Amino acid sequence: MMRIPFNKPYMTGKELWYISQAHGNSHLAGDGVFTRQCSQWLEQRIGCRKALLTHSCTAALEMAAILADLGPGDEVIMPSYTFVSTANAFVLRGAVPVFVDIRADTLNIDETKIEAAITPRTRAIVPVHYAGVACEMDVIMDIALRHNLIVIEDAAQGIMSSYKGRALGSIGHLACLSFHETKNIISGEGGALLVNDSEFSQRAEIIREKGTNRSQFFRGLVDKYTWCDVGSSYLPGELIAAFLWAQMEEADAITAKRQEHWGLYHRLLATFEEKGRLRRPRIPPNCTHNAHMYYLLLPDLQVRSAFITAMKQQGVATVFHYVPLHSAPAGLRFGRSCGTLNVTDSVAKRLVRLPLWVGLDDGVKTVVAAVDAALG
Repeated sequence: MMRIPFNKPYMTGKELWYISQAHGNSHLAGDGVFTRQCSQWLEQRIGCRKALLTHSCTAALEMAAILADLGPGDEVIMPSYTFVSTANAFVLRGAVPVFVDIRADTLNIDETKIEAAITPRTRAIVPVHYAGVACEMDVIMDIALRHNLIVIEDAAQGIMSSYKGRALGSIGHLACLSFHETKNIISGEGGALLVNDSEFSQRAEIIREKGTNRSQFFRGLVDKYTWCDVGSSYLPGELIAAFLWAQMEEADAITAKRQEHWGLYHRLLATFEEKGRLRRPRIPPNCTHNAHMYYLLLPDLQVRSAFITAMKQQGVATVFHYVPLHSAPAGLRFGRSCGTLNVTDSVAKRLVRLPLWVGLDDGVKTVVAAVDAALG
């Protein structure tokens, strides 16, 4: 076992108690008391019109693709440097992911490249807030408005982050969150669809409930529920929501602790960057980040490979991140690229992520000492 693992899921201490309460309520399926509490918390903290818990961020993205009425041949603009679900959710509807390059500073989609990728078949833009740092959303929303496009924020890593004072997930027409065990606020597996455009609110409930108007039935709005639309079983069980509620109650404390660790990394590694040994993350002044990830950009692939091996030998787990989707077998089959993706290709070969989890504490100094030794 690693002396310092890459990730260690954090528990607040109330998770099992709330799970036992859910069992005591005799309600283990979805949309119980804890599900409602979590949804209300998201609506209040993020400021979205409606928050619907899902069993994963992938499920939320699939719901967003259905809500956008995407079909065969429609195009969706997104970065290539992202998780497979960002593209796969739309490919399932027959849509074509159109990959554009990322910015060299934040590693987010390069907003200056988006307009060139728009064609008569373009229907949506999917900005991905990498490492919980916001994309340039004002520019993206302006492009979408001028071209009549839907914006779906992939905020999988973005809970408790903001852009110009606005919470990530509150800006696009739709947004998707993740509560996977590697995220800041967790439920093991889990996610949420955030609806900011009221046009989508009612249909989102129907899609999430297997295409039925079951939610309206339980609110007394219809006398029976029936099949109304396409959909699937996207809601999580109440045990997942109970676990998540314990995390949401401590969201501010969790974020503050992660930011403490992130800040220590950033200070200790400043001299490494000054000497040209690596590059640290960049945070624009108009963004507040949630300390989801601390990554390094090393000189090249060879250095990174040797670095990961050397860190492992010292008992510290470090990992690289995405294989760019535009170069993946399915990406080549289902998507296309617009322009060169030189920054994406370069970053994918050089980026390495350091351990960051609540409770790491003095382990940050241990990791930095290992970084120093690994870089030689």
